[in-house]
Amino acid sequence: MSQWYVKELSKLTGVSVQTLHHYDRIDLLKPSLRLPNGYRVYNQHDLLTLQQIIALKFFGFELSHIAKLLVDEKDALAHFASQIQSLEAKANALLNASNVLKQVIQQGKDTQSIPWENIIKVIEVYRMSEQLEPWLKDIFTPEELKEYATFEAEWKANSTPVQKNHFEQNWAALVAKINDNLAQNPLSAIGVEVGKTCMELINGVYGKKYAHLRTRKFEKGFGEGKGLTEVGLTKESVDWLDKAVDAYWQDRVLTVLSQIGTGVADETILS
Repeated sequence: MSQWYVKELSKLTGVSVQTLHHYDRIDLLKPSLRLPNGYRVYNQHDLLTLQQIIALKFFGFELSHIAKLLVDEKDALAHFASQIQSLEAKANALLNASNVLKQVIQQGKDTQSIPWENIIKVIEVYRMSEQLEPWLKDIFTPEELKEYATFEAEWKANSTPVQKNHFEQNWAALVAKINDNLAQNPLSAIGVEVGKTCMELINGVYGKKYAHLRTRKFEKGFGEGKGLTEVGLTKESVDWLDKAVDAYWQDRVLTVLSQIGTGVADETILS
């Protein structure tokens, strides 16, 4: 059987002598033989173990984790699957950091200074996008997700606690009104009223700038049964509200069209 002293094993595998000594001290890889003069002697089995350690380190496992995997391999595949998710998350984080640095360099070229305020804003948006509910990540494209995180960051920064509380109260009242009228025809006058209230409330938050995100969130999110619990809605109430909003838009269009040819100024109608 082949045997190697520590320097020979180091040369064979590319692992430094200092690292091999460290593995010995922490009982991760102890040589099969220790000579009276203290020299470490490694055999073929030790080489295989070292190769396994090298592979597991390449996959990003910590030494403490590697020690457990070397002792018991029965759950190794489950650990590998978990490690895949961890590595992909780190890769995405690094890619986002790289993109932020590219923006910093571009802005720095124009101003010849480091735009720390913008850097902080970009990082905040990234962190918020990471904290968004999973269902939002399902309905938005990566670019839309960044936009949505930006929208939430702006809403958080620009809204006072009183404004946020006011919105929550109005939304709760709207949901209650929807639930109270589920037995009514959503195309009726009460439906038009609720649709109008809903759109005015929501548009007051999203504005024209983020209207496309509002539409996607309602159609691909709430419309498909996602994220309903957190806003107090049910599939039934969303279906009713959807028809009520349609009734409101139809009523609004008919109201505008009815003014044509009645002497009302074109500017007024267009407005």
